[in-house]
Amino acid sequence: MKRIAALAALILALVFGPAQAPTLAAPLAKPAATFDVTDYGAKADGSTNDTGAIEKAVNAAAAAGGGIVEFPSGQYKSKNTVHLKSNVTLQLDSGATILGSSADTYDKPESNPYDDYQDYGHSHFHNAMFYGDKLTNIGFTGSGTIDGAGNLITGNPDSGEADKIISLTRCKGLTLSGITLRRGGHFAALINGCDGVTSDHLTIDTASDRDGWNVISTTNATITGADIAANDDALVFKSDYALGAKLPNGHVKVRDSKLSAKCCNALMFGSETCGDFTDYDFQGITINGADKSGLGMVSMDGGDISDVHYRDITMRDVHSPIMQKIGTRKRCGNNPGVGHISGITYDNITGTGNSPSFSPTLWGESGSNHITDVAFTGVDLTVPGGNGTMSTGVPGNDAKDYNPKSIGTRPAFGWYLHNTDRITFTDSSVRFAKDDGRPAVIANNGGDLRFDHFTAQRGDDSPADLMFQNVSGYCQTGSANTSGGALRISADGSSGNCP
Repeated sequence: MKRIAALAALILALVFGPAQAPTLAAPLAKPAATFDVTDYGAKADGSTNDTGAIEKAVNAAAAAGGGIVEFPSGQYKSKNTVHLKSNVTLQLDSGATILGSSADTYDKPESNPYDDYQDYGHSHFHNAMFYGDKLTNIGFTGSGTIDGAGNLITGNPDSGEADKIISLTRCKGLTLSGITLRRGGHFAALINGCDGVTSDHLTIDTASDRDGWNVISTTNATITGADIAANDDALVFKSDYALGAKLPNGHVKVRDSKLSAKCCNALMFGSETCGDFTDYDFQGITINGADKSGLGMVSMDGGDISDVHYRDITMRDVHSPIMQKIGTRKRCGNNPGVGHISGITYDNITGTGNSPSFSPTLWGESGSNHITDVAFTGVDLTVPGGNGTMSTGVPGNDAKDYNPKSIGTRPAFGWYLHNTDRITFTDSSVRFAKDDGRPAVIANNGGDLRFDHFTAQRGDDSPADLMFQNVSGYCQTGSANTSGGALRISADGSSGNCP
């Protein structure tokens, strides 16, 4: 064949000349074969168990070297776990719905010698509607729906019960786009140890269940146009020890998405943080409610979190708009130390909080485990306020708990910074809805804190606007209260170093 192609090229060159010889077109890629589940016996009547037909179609596609398993419009009852295969994409056409079952016939949870390092739901993967391990080039696409139908378990399931819709481990090349996941039990989607994830316009509705999408120990992911309404965490990035190793995380982009979390966190790092996280970019996110953190970031199990960037994000009705915390739970199988948080930026962020106790917080650990190098630019937050004056001492903290409530009521209505270095606020502001007797900002321990054109609302009875306690170096320039007056500074045991 090579000799024939070379001869053809020579003849063309002799006829047309080297400059005019037409280029031989590359052969067109063979379109993926389609395997209609109804051709394999699926009834799509909403009551017949169609799992056997679905698996036959999946196996046929895999045997053919890959293909698309198509679900035409209809309701497909699936009473057993579907075992996914490499190079197979499930395509749910408009009007197609796959329904979960209460028949208690899903795969039982596998044993896991690393159970003790994370919650039960994170430790077991087989007990799902769709499961796969060590697969390549797999996908869920189309515009249809997978609905647990209220039959998936939100707690620890018994044998035969499923607690998640999609469960994937150690996958490479995953597409999760266009479809809707509804009533997912503990998780609508749980992936662990995957690389190369693409998601566009995925919709998740688990507002009556628990988590939306847990992205665990995953690298090289792009998520665009997600719409996730969860009860527990909506979109969360974690790294646990369920696969028996400390795995990498990072190189992730999330764009133009909507998130909400009734009880918990909207966009979150942790709490499982065994491995390190680096290179995350979040842009164009709208958060409509979170009863823990809007933008949450915790390092509880020794992981380092760095090079994370938030831009163009709007939040409303969140308990704690922004929270970072380093804790000492150390729940990881590699004898971890204490983690770090550094190199985080927030640009063009607006938000409203709904709890006067859980002010925006950066809480580092002592010694070399401070939170460092965090920059806020154009970050404008409005918090409830409404508290009177109180002690400005350091509040209590449970170092093994990641929740905003693990730290007592913050003595600042706006920002509370504890064990932090090189933190900057530029063209940013904090205001309250009701008069508050606490300072706008308290920084306790650390150094090189800079406030450039920072606006803070003044409480009628507050002792100061910016309060520095044992801070080695702070700078305030061009800043004012909301009436245009100078900010009042209290600096107990601290030194200013404005250039």
